[in-house]
Amino acid sequence: MEESTTRLPRGRAQLVRVLSTAGDVIHVDDVVIALQLDRTGAAQRLSRWTEQGWLRRVGRGAYVAASIDTMGSDRVLIDPWVLVPALFAPAYIGGRSAAEHWDLTEQIFKDIFVMTAQPVRQKRQERHGTPFSLKHINERKIFGTKNVWRHRTRVPVSDVHRTIVDMLDDPAIGGGIQHVSDCLAAYLRRDDRDQEKLVNYALSLNNGAVFKRLGFLAERLPGGAELGRLCVPHLSGGHAKLDPVQDGPLVVTKWRLRVPERWARAETP
Repeated sequence: MEESTTRLPRGRAQLVRVLSTAGDVIHVDDVVIALQLDRTGAAQRLSRWTEQGWLRRVGRGAYVAASIDTMGSDRVLIDPWVLVPALFAPAYIGGRSAAEHWDLTEQIFKDIFVMTAQPVRQKRQERHGTPFSLKHINERKIFGTKNVWRHRTRVPVSDVHRTIVDMLDDPAIGGGIQHVSDCLAAYLRRDDRDQEKLVNYALSLNNGAVFKRLGFLAERLPGGAELGRLCVPHLSGGHAKLDPVQDGPLVVTKWRLRVPERWARAETP
């Protein structure tokens, strides 16, 4: 029979009480509320539990349960997505991670990609054994997201339309331009595709390269001709690269786009 909190040592019983009232990630305020302590006392309690191995610190003022056996509790971190609001808010999961979530790809990526309005000093971070890749975004440009429940935490994720637009804005966050093209092809096969919403999102993002890449890729894909036509009125001046990390020696005049040689062919690469 599972040990009740009344039979646990006092410190462990208090921790179980905190775990029963807190979310997936524990903060000082959770301890203040659960144990009726001041913030100093709550911070000291969290530090002690961490030293004892019952909690793990995953960020400034943020902790998760470290073990089942030592606490008499089943509260351990099983889904690293729940860390995103606690560590990176205002933020959302986007790029290749969102593409995976919305079934735009069958590829599985080891990292979790996060768009955050916080300053980003390290683009790659490991928290609680999970690699996170970060990109800074202006908070005013956080739109087109949906909250998904992961355990007890609401996690913002770019909706399927914003996911496509973000990856066209920066193909690197989508795993490279070929993978972005594959995701766009999957998007065009979906029942919930919305060409007008794609265009409106791209306008809100205010990066002319998005329309150049979107139009170029769309007209090469089944079902993408109309979407390509919708992009034409929004083409900005100058030339952009199809993928900023690849050489673009050839120019596709219609789309004002510099592309690698293999992409200049009429057929899909």
